Amino acid sequence: MITSLQNDKVRAVRALQAQRRVRQRERRFVFEGTRLVEETVRAGVPPNFVLYTAPVEADVRGNALLTSLREMNVPCHTVSEAVMAACSDTQTPQGVLAVLPIPTHPAPEHPTLTLILDRVRDPGNLGAILRTALAAGMEQVLLTSGTVDASNPKAVRAAMGAHLHLRIATLGWEAIAAAVAGSDVWLAEASGETPYTAVDWTRPVALSVGGEAAGAGEQAQALAGGRVSIPMAAGVESLNTAIATAVILFEIVRQRGKNGE
Repeated sequence: MITSLQNDKVRAVRALQAQRRVRQRERRFVFEGTRLVEETVRAGVPPNFVLYTAPVEADVRGNALLTSLREMNVPCHTVSEAVMAACSDTQTPQGVLAVLPIPTHPAPEHPTLTLILDRVRDPGNLGAILRTALAAGMEQVLLTSGTVDASNPKAVRAAMGAHLHLRIATLGWEAIAAAVAGSDVWLAEASGETPYTAVDWTRPVALSVGGEAAGAGEQAQALAGGRVSIPMAAGVESLNTAIATAVILFEIVRQRGKNGE
């Protein structure tokens, strides 16, 4: 059992949890909690290693998870409760976490569904949007430099495994423009002139969404060919970014599903 905070694996986990530059340099991040670590097994993405506490192995679900990981030849190490608490980014650790490579998914050759996130700075919102984007069938999510790091621990937890299946790339505006060339680009704004239900989302499209505090920047505005809004009750200024994005994305799902029937 690992009991020292000076252990190399423990130090590696703590650095990855705390420092964006370490995650970017090593191209690794941390999945924490039973459900997220189970997702690595379902996705067939073997972690570099796993840390767990004794109660996890004594639990039926936890034992099954560890068995599956060992069958994938993943090194699994027992740690003390104190070590797990030091490695965890949560107040109540679930007793298991995995270090794994940040997946790299190829860009679609001819994308028809792209989400652009500009200056979305809350990691919980970002993670929720990524989870929704996967559920809505988005082909790629492009982040600007002003958006929070997608490997942030809170974003990873909120995304619930979306990182393993969805192309997520941080790009400059020139690269973003090239990536969505040939798509209609719509910017979501509270004051947008076009209701979101009036857009033909069956065409190749890119939806650009800004953060709650600052909204979309000048370059996002310049790239957009039109602005789309969600009608709301009088006196209501805006929706939470993640909720607004979900509303529009599932209008896209509705239209494309109807188109395919």
